[in-house]
Amino acid sequence: MLSVASRITGSTFARRTVQSIAHRNMGTIVDGVEFDTVAREWRCKWSADNEKASLASAQKALDSVLAEVKAVDGVKGVQRVVCGGCLDFKVITSVEAAKFGDWESNAFAPEEKFLAQIKAIDGIDTVETQTFTLMPM
Repeated sequence: MLSVASRITGSTFARRTVQSIAHRNMGTIVDGVEFDTVAREWRCKWSADNEKASLASAQKALDSVLAEVKAVDGVKGVQRVVCGGCLDFKVITSVEAAKFGDWESNAFAPEEKFLAQIKAIDGIDTVETQTFTLMPM
């Protein structure tokens, strides 16, 4: 799996690399490293304060956009990852590689709406995004 960082602060090289791969429908990054899926991850850190209120609010924010995310053309799946030890909250949307460029050209909607919601939650910090490829082994 190739991990290509694309944090909110932005990695132009990373975005161009995935754009180039996805737009050309290439299933091979280098010989022996193929992929059929490109995923977009939204992640943040939550606080255990106030009986984990920030985690509950992050879930509500996800619930408010989930139908819209699942309706993206080419979506293969949406996963939510929560780690109680490191206080991670992650949403991973997997998209057919050939369709990823279309979603990207729409600014990964509803990404902006979701990120704005979680940034406004007390106890949420380190809000980031990442794009990477996936391939079953």
